Amino acid sequence: MSLTSPLFFAFLAAVVVAFHISESVAYRRFVLGAANAIFIASYLSDVTQVLPLAAFLALGYVCVSALYLRQSILVLAAGVVAILCCYVFLKRFSFFEGLGQLPFPYLTVGLSYILFRILHIMVDVRSGDLVERIGPLAFFRFTCNFLCFVSGPIQRYQDFSAMDGKAAVQLDQSVVYAAFSRIATGYVKFVIIAATADYAFTFLSPHLLQPTGLPFLKLCAVYATVASLYTVYLYFNFSGYMDIVIGIGTLLGQQLPENFDKPFSARSFLEFWQRWHMTLSQWFKLYLFNPLVMLLMTWLPSPALTSYLGVLAFFITFGVMGVWHGTTAVFVIYGLLMGAGASINKLWQVACTGRLGKKRYRALTESTAYIYVARGLTVAYFVLALTCLWVPELPQFTHLFARLGVAGVVGTFIVVAAAFSMAALSLDFFQARLRIPITLSALQGGEITKNLHLAGKMMAIVAVATLLHKAPDFVYKAF
Repeated sequence: MSLTSPLFFAFLAAVVVAFHISESVAYRRFVLGAANAIFIASYLSDVTQVLPLAAFLALGYVCVSALYLRQSILVLAAGVVAILCCYVFLKRFSFFEGLGQLPFPYLTVGLSYILFRILHIMVDVRSGDLVERIGPLAFFRFTCNFLCFVSGPIQRYQDFSAMDGKAAVQLDQSVVYAAFSRIATGYVKFVIIAATADYAFTFLSPHLLQPTGLPFLKLCAVYATVASLYTVYLYFNFSGYMDIVIGIGTLLGQQLPENFDKPFSARSFLEFWQRWHMTLSQWFKLYLFNPLVMLLMTWLPSPALTSYLGVLAFFITFGVMGVWHGTTAVFVIYGLLMGAGASINKLWQVACTGRLGKKRYRALTESTAYIYVARGLTVAYFVLALTCLWVPELPQFTHLFARLGVAGVVGTFIVVAAAFSMAALSLDFFQARLRIPITLSALQGGEITKNLHLAGKMMAIVAVATLLHKAPDFVYKAF
């Protein structure tokens, strides 16, 4: 069910109306559960396609139930291994082809995020952070919440349970306007900005992947442009999707967690990942990075090694994150590149603090030149690393970088970093001087102004969608 299809709008209207017919908690939970089932069914052409997903959910519930009976580390370990093995088998990773596969097509959309929710419940039940007994219907409503099914945001069960049909949703004028404004903003990002960037990206990217052709300088210029366009597409596609589901959640009494916080204003790679896909970053930090650092520190308890153990943990954490993103070897490279970026950033902080001292290093990081150079370097590294997402096959990936060579990659990196630094500096300068807020919350005046603002968004969406003749799909659905 595409977010831009008439079917989705009809489905959404029916769910919102049905949800508010009664304030009964049991009734509202039934509506949400039925909505989840209908949403999943929209991806199916045959009932057998849902059987592997159903088996995965059943296995997850069995593992959770076993932990309620016995909160043992052995039970947790066995459950995690079972869930991960099932996940790897169903995702059909290219480097595990020897495992075989099921002889019929089946649904894999949503599987990656269901994995996170199941593992979170298992770990929290084992640790005692989650004491509430979860029934099978509540388990289904949480793991298959249609708002978060395709690509998050990743929500904790404790937060979900507090709002699961219980919230006294007051749909007054301000709440409805805020929800529809957030949804419309999401569609502006999704249908206009992301679709336009994707249109240009689709036009230019084939030139990069041809066996021969572009001269070296033109190759570098096209690569810088294409990589930047993909980043624009990815951000506005993904953040637009988040705006849409968060706005819908408001209408259904669900306050979903934010997933983005102005990531391109980050002054370091570590800060970038605190602002980009935040619920994913927080999940990996809580359930993999922190336990891994603690484990390494028990093996090597020297305080002098703490920062370097963190570097190792970054590589492992981002490596796992890369494998989670896709099923080919290029996604391992993606994870290692992200791990390298985080590790280099951490080592830079340690080295500068040791050489300059905390006070002088803090003063350095607050200087204008440092801020904009750091922002440019951060974005440029991320832009180039994202190549793994749009060139996912190893032969094409290695061929592209063989043609670019070290000089091409370094040159492209410098150009993208400089361009973004200058663009960010110019934007901030004019915004401060002209006192023109760039945020979409600027128009909060009277009712006429607000309604014109909302109507303008909707007209722009319809106009651009008509011109492009292209209904965009959600990019992260493939991951």
